[in-house]
Formats: sequence, C-alpha cells, structure tokens
Amino acid sequence: MPEPKKSKISMKKIALITGGTRGIGLGISQSLAREGFDLALNGLRAENEVLEVLDELAKDGSEVIYCRGNLADQRERSRVWKQVLDHFGSVNLLVNNAGMAPRVRFDVLDTSEESYREVMDVNLSGPLFLSQLVAKHMLKQKQSDSEFSASIVNISSISASLASVNRAEYCISKAGMSMMTQLFAVRLGEYDIPVYEIRPGVTRTDMTAGVSEKYDQMIGEGLTLQRRWGMPEDVGRAVASLARGELAYSTGQVLLIDGGMTVGRL
Repeated sequence: MPEPKKSKISMKKIALITGGTRGIGLGISQSLAREGFDLALNGLRAENEVLEVLDELAKDGSEVIYCRGNLADQRERSRVWKQVLDHFGSVNLLVNNAGMAPRVRFDVLDTSEESYREVMDVNLSGPLFLSQLVAKHMLKQKQSDSEFSASIVNISSISASLASVNRAEYCISKAGMSMMTQLFAVRLGEYDIPVYEIRPGVTRTDMTAGVSEKYDQMIGEGLTLQRRWGMPEDVGRAVASLARGELAYSTGQVLLIDGGMTVGRL
C-alpha cells in the first residue's frame, strides 16, 4: 500500500473501522465500500497479511489504508489516530468493532484477573478512549461546518444482556459498551452526532469457529427464530443503513441483528 500522504482532505466520506479486515469488521468494510466510503482499517496483523483484503476492498473505488496498532495501548492508539488524520484529514464515521473473547473460558467463579483485564482493555477501554479522540475531532468539524456528517457505531453483542457464565469478562465488557453508547449519545446529541449500538447474535466468524457444531445444533433446535447463522454481511448492512442516515433520529438506540434470538417466547 502507498505511504500516507500528509494533510489530505478526501472529497468522500471517511470511515474508521477497528478490526475491519476480518469477520464482522470485514463485512462492515465491504458494505461501507459499496456505499462509497473511503476506509481506514485498524487491526493487529502485519500489513502484508491483509494486502489481499485491502486490494479487494479498493476494487469498489474506495481508497483504503491500513493502520496497524493495539488500541488498548494509549501510545499506539494516538499513533493510529494521527495516521488516519494525516492521510484523510477527517473522519465521518467511527465503527468500534474490534474485540476479543477470553483466551480460556473459565467459570465466573474462576475467572482470572489477567483475563479480565485483557478483555476489558481490548473490548471497552480501547473503544472508549478512541471514541474520545474521534468525538472531539467531530465536534470541531461540526463547529466549523454545521453540515458535516458524523456518527459513531459501536458493535456490541447480545452478550451485553444475555449472561454466559463461562465468558464473564466478555459479557461485562459488552454491557459496558452499551452504557458507553448511551453516554456518548447524550454528550453528542446537541451537536447532531448520533451514536448507535449494534448487537450481533450468533455470527459465523473466526471467533465462533470452534463452537460451530454446537451452534449448528442449537440453531436447528430453535435457538433463533430465523434458523440460520448470522453472517458478517448482516451486520454490515445494518451499519450501512446507519451510515446513510436512515435512522438519523434514533441516537442512543440498540439494533439487534440476532435472527430473533432475544425475542421472549413462552
């Protein structure tokens, strides 16, 4: 990929997507590329490992850059954000998608402090403090141009409200992201910067590959009303609809992309 150019102002809308080169994040990147966004994608893999993905996304006419870095680390987070601004000059949409499951699924009675801290840093602290940086930028843009389009989308999980006792730290992190969404929605509401939360259900990604047989059976037995796996493109289409402004008067709200899994039934 070409070296970032300094102080470039893109004529297209810019989306910063964390974890945007695989799984749900890639589904989001593909949908936004089709919507005409230029893309800044963050991840942890070396750039030579994602070049094929970046080139494929660029085929839709988007300019795509890769910003490698661990957003849970303050210095790396600042470096990633600087890279985005140096290249594109602005950001219209932040998608906080990057996340991790615990490395070992312990019962809540045995969850370790090390696992808790790691999952919370990646799933909540990183998105929180990245959102601070991006929101301050969006506010400045709004103050200079009231027509500037800006929004934030947080990719949470049905685990924000459904308890899994062998993934306590994951559930807590996603519940925290749900409150984070509301906090930023309240703070940015007067500036017409909507903030949304999307809660995917059981989605076919790398994260669920190890339990696919289990969920195949559960889905077949009626775990979800729509008896299929969720796919990354299902979440991607939801983000695209928000990016188009189709729910512009719904800041702070939750979109459930779960095939009806959380519908109460007798």
